[in-house]
Amino acid sequence: MHTHERFTHVIFDLDGTVLDTLQDLAESVNWVCERFGWPTHQPEKYKYFAGNGVGKMLERATPPEAKIPGVWEQVQEQFYAYYALHKQDNTCPYAGMPGVIERLKEQGVSIAVLTNKPNEPARAVMEHYYPGMFPFVQGAMPDLPVKPDPTLLKRLMERMGAKPETTLFVGDSDVDMHTAKNGGLHSCGVLWGFRTREELEREGATYIVSTPEELVPIILGEN
Repeated sequence: MHTHERFTHVIFDLDGTVLDTLQDLAESVNWVCERFGWPTHQPEKYKYFAGNGVGKMLERATPPEAKIPGVWEQVQEQFYAYYALHKQDNTCPYAGMPGVIERLKEQGVSIAVLTNKPNEPARAVMEHYYPGMFPFVQGAMPDLPVKPDPTLLKRLMERMGAKPETTLFVGDSDVDMHTAKNGGLHSCGVLWGFRTREELEREGATYIVSTPEELVPIILGEN
């Protein structure tokens, strides 16, 4: 384990890290696929389709004919319309995570979310499941690169007043570990999300945890 004083700022990924959104994402994309007469996929598959933003997820889940101009715009519109209505059907916080967030806040840790979900839905879903708990939620913005590009990370850190050496990035995928690396941050991979320990180790996670509670001593420097 790495020793350090404590992390003053913690930035969390959203899908697969603070919220279990897998079922609602899978059902929304599968609904679009059905409408176009394309094959649908098991929810497990979406663990690998998700992570790089909605565009990439739809690209991975649909056949080549989906990418035809005119069709592709419809695919995206229909996904957004359906997901907007169903994003809270099965989604829920991971067990133990709300309590951990409360504890960190009580200890004066500044927390945020950085996600490749579009900004407005990301803020809405966070406010619904973690009301008033995350002062900073940054989602994907039009015309700006998404994670693992560090543009939005750096912008978010400026808003938070966070320094790289005392900021921890917590996420469940290679995208998150790369984001941390690109921003010069320590990273913590979580095993309850969409990806595997092997992937997180391969991408150089500073820490790996299997329950939300294990985050607390790492962040507060008690390990």
